[in-house]
Amino acid sequence: MNWELIFSETLSQALGPTAVVYALAAIGLNVQFGYTGLLNFGQAAFAGVCAYGLAMGVLTFGWPFWPSVLAGLVGAALLALVLGVTTLRLRADYLAIATVAAAEALRRLVRMVEMSPWTGGAEGLRGFSDTFRDYGRELGITQNLRLGPLFFTGTNLWVMIVGWGLVAVTLLVVWLAMRSPWGRVLKSIREDEDAARSLGKNVFSYKVQALLLGGVIGGLAGLIQGLRFGNVAPDQFHTTFTFYVYAVLILGGVARVFGPVVGAVLFWGIYNFLNQFLRELEKLKVLPTSILTADKVDALVFILLGAGIIALLIFRPQGIFGDRREISFHVR
Repeated sequence: MNWELIFSETLSQALGPTAVVYALAAIGLNVQFGYTGLLNFGQAAFAGVCAYGLAMGVLTFGWPFWPSVLAGLVGAALLALVLGVTTLRLRADYLAIATVAAAEALRRLVRMVEMSPWTGGAEGLRGFSDTFRDYGRELGITQNLRLGPLFFTGTNLWVMIVGWGLVAVTLLVVWLAMRSPWGRVLKSIREDEDAARSLGKNVFSYKVQALLLGGVIGGLAGLIQGLRFGNVAPDQFHTTFTFYVYAVLILGGVARVFGPVVGAVLFWGIYNFLNQFLRELEKLKVLPTSILTADKVDALVFILLGAGIIALLIFRPQGIFGDRREISFHVR
């Protein structure tokens, strides 16, 4: 069994662009769910709108790169405002249904054949990241990097530098925000919004603000996703994207500033370890084909991950760095 390959792939992916994408998405969800108690199941929509804003700005409308980035972020903010105004008066379970329905409706919309001239339909859009990659070349970030067991291509390395930089900035923003009076109001809403309202706080306004901040941060995840692959497609922002983000957040610890980052690194590290380990095990032919074959590896990985998440929820529902009291609130 090639243990060197297994650990190299595990460590590289744990710090790679995918971990960056889910760390950013989970940081945004942490603001909404962890600190405010908003049961948002539409985080994929914010990432998708921002990614499509960039791609459509460059390819469909012929805008320069940076105005297109701004358009994507504005699109995520507008989506947060629309969802906030229309759904945040709902109870938690209805809010979850409304947000996941909105995310799926948007995904189906951009897949429509009639939308192909603007969105590319089911195939999506590609070829909008050239300017971003040119910036990396100008800085000399073109060579592959081998650092001990870690290996990154030149393109992924540039995406990681920008991505982890955005993670650091958003963590600082969230840390400062949650230490401010504004952040303390969000936590009071999570604990008991009736008590916060009785103290004269505009609970609805604060909820919209939390959804807006978390949505824009989630939009940054979509930007990194699109820039990494150089294309965006509807199925990149399936509802499973949001479920993975919740798994990442719960694993690291809800309502903890660094919880999303730890969760993203561990989640994708474990995922890739299982994937590579099972593929190497399959080559040894030590298990019967009824249990393990090459085409069964992906399914087994998800089965084992699912079992692990269930065990985590049973034995340590607060995650690694979380506090059980942080998840005992009454979401509304």
